[in-house]
Amino acid sequence: MPTRRAFLARTTAAAVVFPLGASACTAGTGASGAGGTSAKSLVFGKTDGGTTFVRNYNMFGPATQKSPNSEMIYEPLARIDYSDGAKVKPWLAKSLEFDEAGTTLTVTLRNDVTFSDGKPMTADDVVFSLGIPLADSSFNTGGTTYERVAKKDATTVTLHWKQPAFSEVGQLASIMVPIVPKHIWAGKDLKSWSNPDPVGTGPFTLERFAAQQVTLRARDDYWGGKFALKELKVVPTSGDAVRAQLLRGEVDWALIAWNGAEKEYEAKDPERHLYQKYATGGTYALFFNTARAPFDNVHLRRALAMTIPRKDIVTMLERPGTEAGPTGLVDEVFGDAILTEYRHKVQAVDAAGAQRELALGGFTVRGGKLVKDGKSYAPRLSFNQDYGWDPYANIMIRNWQKHLGITVKQVGAPSANLYEQQQAGDFDLTINFTIGGGVAGVYSGLSSRAHRPLGEKAATNFGRWKDQATDASLGKLLGSNEPAVTKAAAEELQRIVADQVPYSPIYNSYWFIAINASHWAGWPTPDRFSHVPFPGLGPDATLTLMGLKQAAK
Repeated sequence: MPTRRAFLARTTAAAVVFPLGASACTAGTGASGAGGTSAKSLVFGKTDGGTTFVRNYNMFGPATQKSPNSEMIYEPLARIDYSDGAKVKPWLAKSLEFDEAGTTLTVTLRNDVTFSDGKPMTADDVVFSLGIPLADSSFNTGGTTYERVAKKDATTVTLHWKQPAFSEVGQLASIMVPIVPKHIWAGKDLKSWSNPDPVGTGPFTLERFAAQQVTLRARDDYWGGKFALKELKVVPTSGDAVRAQLLRGEVDWALIAWNGAEKEYEAKDPERHLYQKYATGGTYALFFNTARAPFDNVHLRRALAMTIPRKDIVTMLERPGTEAGPTGLVDEVFGDAILTEYRHKVQAVDAAGAQRELALGGFTVRGGKLVKDGKSYAPRLSFNQDYGWDPYANIMIRNWQKHLGITVKQVGAPSANLYEQQQAGDFDLTINFTIGGGVAGVYSGLSSRAHRPLGEKAATNFGRWKDQATDASLGKLLGSNEPAVTKAAAEELQRIVADQVPYSPIYNSYWFIAINASHWAGWPTPDRFSHVPFPGLGPDATLTLMGLKQAAK
């Protein structure tokens, strides 16, 4: 039997069990305008899901519109701990261990996990779930790279890669790779089935579904422990509307970038009105379609990147001080891993330098169009209309016109349509985010293994980046367990992103979280947290909700 090197810390069966005694005090009842809060219920105001919800809990299916907050029903094998350098740690798994070669990962499962229908989670369920992305590439929305999964025994599963993959285990922390019950999912046509009545290992079950409110009920038999709250209500809202809802106590929890929150919200009730910011480790960035001319030209990419007014954008987005550095790594998460020359650095607009880059690339501008070798190009910028990014896009477009003379067309789309376009490579320039477990997770989308031809769906490498130096550095970063090797590889990748510009970071990605703690107390704070109170991070949201208790009147 080969010697195995422990890759991640083991967890005990009770590691995430936080039983809570219910308080004798009962929370007040808020107004009903946003769904209303009541005793034992908590209301989450969802600002990024449109005005109505779709009942589709098929996490692997190709449809881009899914039911909200399904990560409270389905769970992954691992979680990413953003309070500890974005390290990957076990969740449904008890331990995750690579062999010495880094090509075989042994997953030891917890033996106390049950699905909400009472059936135990077994190795058969895990093998089935992890096999779905292998059965059809269209189901691989999580960008998994393992090539085989097998059952070793009732509580042990092995995953196999062709090459060392020490840093690729973060894939197992993605909600896009959930563990589902084989006894329900087997035999279903996953391309059309909507899974309307979900059964998962997560802490909640679906109680009621309506287009404008989803009610989830906390399980009494959840493997992680019990909750003081009984219901989680999810209501669609907007960034503007949710501010008033929070102030009135109709919503307890929301994601919103709120410039002026200190005076407009926190100061009105400092003890209960909380406004928090947590770094994701990644950025929102301008992606170039490098499989399509003229964006395969590094000089053009540099010129466009050098004329992005990052300070103006974050001011308009009400996210002051979040301008991104050129590497796409956030100082608050990665700290000393960032090269000294890039640490705390924000790229300022350099119009003269951008003009020189255009000339070096052989470009001229005529009538607002880029011209090179007798061909003219009229670029388009695709962005998410659901996030209200029209003004953000316009700032970039105006600057490119002002400093370079290039007329870029604004092409907004709803989030579902935009994601389909990005997957297929149907764009010139687009805005997306980079995030993942550790430095490797942030940069793994640049691997040529994730490259797909235009027209075929790419799970992560939307910009179709294909570069030997990048692959070589990623190979060392992903395939080594030696700190000196991975550190050097991470630094090489930082220089590639900064100099070759496969994408250009615009602003650091943060979770902006507003909480009205009038009904529920015990929320994490940015200066003291081991999990982020962000619903999209399933295990973190579970730990957050499990730590709450009813607030005293």
